[in-house]
Amino acid sequence: MVVANLTISSVTLEKTSFAENDEGQFLLSPVTEVMKKQQQQQKKKKSSCCSKEKCKLVDYNSLPNFLKHNEFILNYYRSEWPMRDAVFSIFSIHNETINIWTHLIGFFVFLTITFGAVMMVPIGSSSVAFPDMSPAAANISKTLEFYNHEVLLHGLASSSPEANLTGVATDTGVAAQATARWPFYSYLFGAMFCLLMSSACHLLSCHSEHTSYVMLRLDYAGITTLIVTSFYPLVYYSFLCEPYFQYLYLSFITVFGVAAVLVSLVPVFETPEFRIVRAGLFACMALSGLVPIVHKMIAYGQQPEAVLTTGYEAAMGVFYGLGVIVYATRIPERWMPGKFDLAGHSHQLFHVLVIAGAYSHYLAGLVYLRWRDMEACY
Repeated sequence: MVVANLTISSVTLEKTSFAENDEGQFLLSPVTEVMKKQQQQQKKKKSSCCSKEKCKLVDYNSLPNFLKHNEFILNYYRSEWPMRDAVFSIFSIHNETINIWTHLIGFFVFLTITFGAVMMVPIGSSSVAFPDMSPAAANISKTLEFYNHEVLLHGLASSSPEANLTGVATDTGVAAQATARWPFYSYLFGAMFCLLMSSACHLLSCHSEHTSYVMLRLDYAGITTLIVTSFYPLVYYSFLCEPYFQYLYLSFITVFGVAAVLVSLVPVFETPEFRIVRAGLFACMALSGLVPIVHKMIAYGQQPEAVLTTGYEAAMGVFYGLGVIVYATRIPERWMPGKFDLAGHSHQLFHVLVIAGAYSHYLAGLVYLRWRDMEACY
């Protein structure tokens, strides 16, 4: 009786394990599918490199494909960490720590610069007061105060004594109008957006493939925004008296930027094989700025402000160009794989060069404002 029951049970198990269809092909049973799902879950848990206590760092060969971007950085990777652990890894040491902090610090530097510019008293006042300022904010305040004082003196010398540069008319004459600030602030916003998205991308992309996809797109959008908004002060203030070229150049770079963002949505765009393509696309966007710069020098080469802004823009181009070369060639880690895993690898150098270039363009923006406030078109 017992033997019969065992025989019946084994036959039943075999029938439930496999079912043959009309074409002789075997289909997996629900039991087999459950076992397969359990194996996949175990495999996923093992690849995440996280236990209940803490997550550990892994080497390059242990990474899933979506996290393999640079084979010359061998160790200290975070792989599929829970979101909470990924966020708090900002305070730990791994191969993205410096990438996160270089652009996060850069973001706060530009935030301070923007705050100083917004809080600048109306042009024409004699002083700027920033109580309890840090040394960095104090330097910004002195720069802005000097700028205000210089514009004020020029305005008083070239206009009526009652004239001011606040854009408010006086009873005895027409006041000089301050030039529009939106191109300058658009650039500052573009710089902050780029730096913040870059920092967030390096911090959170280790969470999952979907998160990595989203964050990389935001990172590319940030780079594009920085490049596009870099054109705005250059074009708007250089061609303030030539609206045709002003609209032409602004429209061109804006359309180019939108196209670049759309191209970056293609999944293959983020693969290591397209590293040169990515660098080339952003480099072409930046190099297209040579056209309005050359035009500016032809039209206003006799103006000291045009020469000075071109110098700052040349410095910006050098910093960005070096950054693109380092990013694309992955120097120096390709020369000594594993030696620059934590500090000194190409992406960290790229970040520093981006901040240097962005700050150079900010200095050019100050000169543009001074120039057009003193010599605006009426």
